[in-house]
Amino acid sequence: MKFDVLTLFPEMFEPLNHSIIGRAIDSGKIEIRYTNIRDFSKDKHKKVDDTPYGGGAGMVMKPDVIYDAYQSIPDHDKAKVIYLSPKGKTLEQEKVKSLSQESHLILLCGHYEGVDQRVLDEIVDEDISIGDYVLTGGELPAMVLIDAVSRHIDGVLAQESTEEESFSNSLLEYPQYTRPEIFRGKPVPEVLKSGNHENIRKWRLEQSLAITKQKRPDLLKKGGYQSWIS
Repeated sequence: MKFDVLTLFPEMFEPLNHSIIGRAIDSGKIEIRYTNIRDFSKDKHKKVDDTPYGGGAGMVMKPDVIYDAYQSIPDHDKAKVIYLSPKGKTLEQEKVKSLSQESHLILLCGHYEGVDQRVLDEIVDEDISIGDYVLTGGELPAMVLIDAVSRHIDGVLAQESTEEESFSNSLLEYPQYTRPEIFRGKPVPEVLKSGNHENIRKWRLEQSLAITKQKRPDLLKKGGYQSWIS
């Protein structure tokens, strides 16, 4: 999987070089390249924005600079282009899985007051949001998307890790326990020490249902667990 990121601040993505994503990069499971939009400014001051037509607060990123940056990406015409925007559909697990089937994603990170609509119409296939709030730019949402999608690329994680986690079946994940067996007077549930895999499976499902009912009851209806809603 290739990720190309169009951004004004490539240095913000340094955290992706660590932990699971960093190892996936090192092993060649994923490739992340960064294109600095500012490098394509023809202005002597490297200006990439201007005042909005019609007036209003803030500045708008210029379409020609973004388009030239996009054109510089190898095989850009074969990639799916995503604009990280609060106007987009909220990123959910099914969309994450769908995006993991792509071979090449280009992520456009906006900044300032927004991006000229003409370049969005020209190059963007889909707007995606990570939540109903506004951030100062698209870099953090792009990192969230890269992290979430990369976890579903073959070889990045063990398959079981993605099959049993929260949202994989419209339920939140069951509680996890490890050593020590007793912590501050609280023991590990006996069923997890029983070695009976069927009983453990049933216990985990019951725990997932109970936790989802308490914290995210909206997911129960989505997953077809109507009997647990009342």
